[in-house]
Amino acid sequence: MIGVTANEKSEAKRRLTKEARREQLIENAFDIVRELGADALTLSVLADRAGVSKPITYEHFETRSGLLVALYRRIDQQQVKVLQESLSRAGGQLTETVRLIANAYMTCHSASGSEGHAISAALMGDPQMGAVQQELMDNCVGIFADALAPFSRLSHEALQQRCIGIVGAAEALSLAMTRGRMSQAAAIENLSALLLIGIEPG
Repeated sequence: MIGVTANEKSEAKRRLTKEARREQLIENAFDIVRELGADALTLSVLADRAGVSKPITYEHFETRSGLLVALYRRIDQQQVKVLQESLSRAGGQLTETVRLIANAYMTCHSASGSEGHAISAALMGDPQMGAVQQELMDNCVGIFADALAPFSRLSHEALQQRCIGIVGAAEALSLAMTRGRMSQAAAIENLSALLLIGIEPG
């Protein structure tokens, strides 16, 4: 470009749309959690890692809790996407549907490693996180119940309640898996068994 200095070209490269900047910050935040743990993640540390000023990180996330919640939501979004894509391939058989749910759930948790649990632990007791966890759990319960309803003799309300317990058990199994207390295959088998027993097939 005529009349544009090298510094100006470099600055233009650094300028991102707001959405692209947020994505960059989220990816850098995940890197920090992987390398140093969730306790090390602050907006200041993120700004240094991303090569931006602190006000930019505050503009996107406002607080450390806001940043951690954004990461937690991102992990959940990825898990829901994989789960829904898996269920779209179900052939209308109970055992296949159960296996797809269990496999997708544990594969996602395995892929995110211990990051999701670490981020959740870092937000323990945070009022904002409590509301977010409830929202995401309700969404997961709804996905489970909708997929399993054709195979269950339980009422809609009873199946929803049963799935609350199943999702809680799935979370405990995934935690044991990411901590190395059981293999991914074992976690999938156990969740599959709980799903088959829990929904009381009709």
